[in-house]
Amino acid sequence: MTSPDFPPPGVESCDPSRLLAQMRRRMQTGPRHLVEPGPDAAQRRQLFEAAATAPDHGQILPWRFVLVGADARERLAAVFEQALLERDPAAGGDERARARDKASRAPFLALAVVREGGDAQGHITPHERMVSLGCALQNLLLMAHAQGFGAGLVSGLAMDSRALRECFGLQGFERAVCFVAVGTRARLREPRQRPAVERFVGALAPAADAAGG
Repeated sequence: MTSPDFPPPGVESCDPSRLLAQMRRRMQTGPRHLVEPGPDAAQRRQLFEAAATAPDHGQILPWRFVLVGADARERLAAVFEQALLERDPAAGGDERARARDKASRAPFLALAVVREGGDAQGHITPHERMVSLGCALQNLLLMAHAQGFGAGLVSGLAMDSRALRECFGLQGFERAVCFVAVGTRARLREPRQRPAVERFVGALAPAADAAGG
């Protein structure tokens, strides 16, 4: 019997070994270590086009991104300061300055937001929607790496603050998950050691073995 064509006609393939090697070299780079230049307009579009390839049960698009451009960093700085004061009204000047400073890091900054409900697809759980966003984030990070940039995810206590929710116009069924930061690495370092496959992969026992156990 003749085996079917693989990949099927019309489906492009790439070298799996090269792809895996690229994925292994991707690493988290915090915003404070990301400097200019950042991605240009075409590269930013590529980042979001990569995010759009994430799995999406029901095609409901349960997440969105909000870019924070250079002209909006001062507004974000005020949000971070206000979020700090929500938690600690007695925060001093140095603490407030450090909170504001976080808004000026990394050339590219975008807030990732998940929609946990608020639509007619209630059978698609918040957990599944979050998984879809996680895939979108990973795809974006991999694209940033392919473009030659460093990138990372950053969250914190400000995510749940009233100041941030109001600034970004979040609905009651939306949650701010993290910021995505992209830019040129200020310093290079080796990728971390990846876990061996045997550490996180098991196999379901056959029915007879399970019954005997």
